Amino acid sequence: MATKTPLAKTASKIITKGLAKSPTKKSVSIKTPKTVVRSPVKRSTIKKIDAAGTPLSVVIRRRIEAQKARFHANDNIAAFIRPGELEGLVDEVAQKMQAVLESLVIDTESDHNTKNTSQRVAKMFVKEVFSGRYVDQPTLTKFPNISKLNELMIIGPITVRSACSHHLCPIMGRIWIGVLPNKASALIGLSKYSRLTEWVMCRPQIQEEAVVELADMLERKIKPIGVAIVMDADHFCMQWRGVKDRDSKMVNSVMRGAFLKDPNLRREFLSLLDKR
Repeated sequence: MATKTPLAKTASKIITKGLAKSPTKKSVSIKTPKTVVRSPVKRSTIKKIDAAGTPLSVVIRRRIEAQKARFHANDNIAAFIRPGELEGLVDEVAQKMQAVLESLVIDTESDHNTKNTSQRVAKMFVKEVFSGRYVDQPTLTKFPNISKLNELMIIGPITVRSACSHHLCPIMGRIWIGVLPNKASALIGLSKYSRLTEWVMCRPQIQEEAVVELADMLERKIKPIGVAIVMDADHFCMQWRGVKDRDSKMVNSVMRGAFLKDPNLRREFLSLLDKR
């Protein structure tokens, strides 16, 4: 076997190096694996991938925004929530409430009193104190005014529980409702006044707006000659924090129709409240 001279060895190396860098070698090199492995993805799969990482609150918000609807603290958004989603919303709020507790430097692992506080608070917000935002309006059974009643009716005091939208502190109070029907008015059962009042009040809001919304609703449902509402409440955002004045209350009224035009009717209504 012939031994290669140093010159032959050098030539061999040059040839080998040239082959490694030749265009032919480049053409067989796989430098774009994405192009090779990429395959068509079904639209349904894309939707599942997107939805998997999107919080439920964002999904609901997008539905509302798509309809250009309002979702202020005192608005009802039940029309945009699908069956079964409230439980998911509770879980999401619980996760974020847990983060709030951790930011407040509260040990929820070894403190037995706060172990499940985030879940309890989430359930309280969604299903109890703010439930008027997430559930449909209660059904109101109407009766025709067969007897053509046109005398003053007063319902109350109805105990109300709400929360101020500024600090989410409780608002606890009472409401009186005055109704003057006519022969064309619809009549509703007494319990329905309480149910409707609770539905309106179980949202973060301010008292002045809450009584106006309740009055608007009763006018649309009953179509009376007049509606009057008086609300008397304690605001914990004044009693529990801030000035901490525990004796302060807020009283406001809404007068519509005959109650606004007839001072004698208004006087009769207000005088009867003093006797309750």
